[in-house]
Amino acid sequence: MVLVSNKIIYITFSSLLLLLSTPCWSQKDSLEVAIDSSKISIVDFSEDLSKKYTGEEFDYDTAEGETQNFLVRILDWFFEGLQSIFGVEVSPELTKLVENLIYILLIGFAIYLIIRVLAGKEAVSFFGKKNTIVAPINITEEHIEKINLDELIKNALKENNYRLAIRYMYLKTLQDLSIKKVIDYHFEKTNTDYYREIADVTLKQNFSRVSYLYDYIWYGKFELDESGYQSAKKSFDQLHTKMNSIG
Repeated sequence: MVLVSNKIIYITFSSLLLLLSTPCWSQKDSLEVAIDSSKISIVDFSEDLSKKYTGEEFDYDTAEGETQNFLVRILDWFFEGLQSIFGVEVSPELTKLVENLIYILLIGFAIYLIIRVLAGKEAVSFFGKKNTIVAPINITEEHIEKINLDELIKNALKENNYRLAIRYMYLKTLQDLSIKKVIDYHFEKTNTDYYREIADVTLKQNFSRVSYLYDYIWYGKFELDESGYQSAKKSFDQLHTKMNSIG
């Protein structure tokens, strides 16, 4: 009897809670939808629309302002000048090609400068022909050892042509080094090639010194007086003294 009463109380209580939790909707909360009854007007594009917007301000093929770098602005200015003066119209493809070629040239020049700075004189032989010995005599591999360079040096000194005398003295150095089998002479070799072939450290240093003097005086077109010649001659004498000492 008590169990049945408890069930009735539980069911009654649950029903009351469900009733209280159910939302109450009133007529005021109903949604209202407004209907737009205004008149709609149809607007058509004019047939000559493409003719109205043909000016330069409507040309979006070429970027302007900050989107262009300095080189592109110069090219645009140049080609526009050609078009206005000569009536030559340059296509965007050709403009891009010229721009890329200029970039390649600039990159190549930058690489050359970097190599020149890092490698010094060696960079010259990398990009061009090697410096060959040029003289008012025909010097080849076959007969350099037969040339009387002592006589040529004497004649240059008689004429007070000290710069030419230094040139012959350097050739005389190469001649003597070749005769002593210190270097393997070839008229297309550079000073650096001969420097690498010399084994003796002191002789190598002497040769480096006279090579520097030779390049500076001859290729640098430095005019010598007698005092300057005597000063340079000391370095050549030291080299020949060392050369004779090693047999």
